[in-house]
Amino acid sequence: MQNSKPLPHYDIRKTYQWNYENAPDPVKQEQRAIPGHWSFCGLPVSSPLGIPAGPLLNGKWVLYYASLGFDVLTYKTVRSSLRECYPLPNLQPVNTAPLSGGEQRVSISKTMQGSWAVSFGMPSAPPDIWRKDVERTRKQLAADKILSVSVVGSLQPGWSLDDLADDYALCAQWAIQSGADCIETNFSCPNVCTQDGQLYQQPEAAALVASRVKEVTASVPYLIKIGHVPDKSQAQELVKAILPYASGIVMTNSVASSVSDQEGKPMFGGEQRGICGKATKEASLKQLKIFAQLIQEQSDNTVLPDLISCGGISSASDVREFLAAGAQATHLATAAMCNPQIASQIRKALAEQKD
Repeated sequence: MQNSKPLPHYDIRKTYQWNYENAPDPVKQEQRAIPGHWSFCGLPVSSPLGIPAGPLLNGKWVLYYASLGFDVLTYKTVRSSLRECYPLPNLQPVNTAPLSGGEQRVSISKTMQGSWAVSFGMPSAPPDIWRKDVERTRKQLAADKILSVSVVGSLQPGWSLDDLADDYALCAQWAIQSGADCIETNFSCPNVCTQDGQLYQQPEAAALVASRVKEVTASVPYLIKIGHVPDKSQAQELVKAILPYASGIVMTNSVASSVSDQEGKPMFGGEQRGICGKATKEASLKQLKIFAQLIQEQSDNTVLPDLISCGGISSASDVREFLAAGAQATHLATAAMCNPQIASQIRKALAEQKD
């Protein structure tokens, strides 16, 4: 039975820390089974529905969205040291047409129109906090749910690429020791300008880091999250670089753009921010088709990585469209943060389609 009143969700008016400390409790809801046989990077799963790194700030948020019908839960990106969140606004609604990646600027909106600019900066609790939280969460999470942990290296002054790769690998190792079912390395964050946020644009560097992480993940599924890559030749170079290591490729982590206020003045110090939500759907779908084609051309690889799509997915028809285009799973972030019932609604629609 569905709840009659709206369910709690991330409060964009409050700080990241407030939302971290005020996660909702799980709810009791029956979920419709989605017909078919589903898997996630080789692991059996009940549906193709998941949440990417972002909305699930800690274990309580993971358990909340697991109770709402999501089967793959990605723990928000963690680091080897404490990292504070950027100041408010962290989620700024924007008014924009579909984005292709060439836009110079988008304008803010007073109300949510389906898309927002994301400005967190990949914050992280200290390792002793998140490691215990991941362990506790995996123990409480249902056995048929998958807990993926997103990690990122934290570039320090004087570090080489090797140092950064070792830091990625250390975080991955800690997450596995804490019980993570999958590891995801975040190679894309448009809100930071250092190498840890732009690895997907540097195929050789991405390959080095991925190889180092793969050494510690061993048989644990290893996913790589990437940003917007609209150019096929660039996509081809990236696929070639990471294909030997990745169990899955997660995309698209937003479309970057500058943001202006209602008076036309630049926000966020004039720096770009990732735009997420409905405005990124067409770009994400186009990128999925490019990568699906490139992956299928790799006939010499016996095990090809899954493609996990995110970016503007907000309905059952969107899920069907992305699956048909080559995705093995679909992740929802903006839609799930705005409407916690979205997974239940999609499950119902997909189940009724098969009835």
